[in-house]
Amino acid sequence: MTQPLPGGDWGKEEQQPDVGDETAPIRSGAGLAGAWTRVRTSFRRDRPHTEDESSAPEGRKRRTGPVVLAVAGAALFAGGLGIGAAAGSDPTSSEEYVALASAKADVDEDYAALQEDYDEMSTGLEDRSAELQEREDEVVAAEEELDAREDDVKEAEGAVKEREEAVSGAEKKKAENTIQEGTWTVGVDVAPGTYRSTDAVGSRCYWAILTTGTNGDDIIANDIPGGGRPSVTLAEGQDFETARCGTWELQ
Repeated sequence: MTQPLPGGDWGKEEQQPDVGDETAPIRSGAGLAGAWTRVRTSFRRDRPHTEDESSAPEGRKRRTGPVVLAVAGAALFAGGLGIGAAAGSDPTSSEEYVALASAKADVDEDYAALQEDYDEMSTGLEDRSAELQEREDEVVAAEEELDAREDDVKEAEGAVKEREEAVSGAEKKKAENTIQEGTWTVGVDVAPGTYRSTDAVGSRCYWAILTTGTNGDDIIANDIPGGGRPSVTLAEGQDFETARCGTWELQ
């Protein structure tokens, strides 16, 4: 009878790496070839070395062939089962894969939350930028309106100044053409021309036209009108005296 097949791992799978490593080989052709070699070696050890193969009993020779074939078939079948089992296993069911998938899902969830926060902040930033731009436009418009108002104020001030100058000039001219109470030399103190009392005079009004340089001794004309608005005509070389008649204006 043949001896039991030598022990070994020829019918087993080669040492497997970590289940999570999908790139590790499950069984190589070299493993099957080694298993077949061990079968052949076992068969040769079972045969007597001192006996000529041609002189062995025919019954034994007939039994040897089927035994070898059976052992080889069993080895190949066992190897095929190992290959099929390894090839048919689902790597996604390993603990490592499940752990990595769970970690990836957490990372994806965190990324989605961060993306949502980023989108919200980005939208808020855009809204604030638009609001800031709107306020800047309002400030620019207010500054332009203020400049326009300042121009209006300057223009108004210029107009007021012109009016003041005009009034001042008119008043100055009027003052120059107005005779107050007293004695005035025509051509020096007052301009020559016809003058009329500004308001109606009373009964105490007195006026006189005198020759200049006579100290009032040479009276050309005088009057106590007693009322109304009297008028006088003055020329150079004359003095004009008025008392209690109010003012006289050049006509």
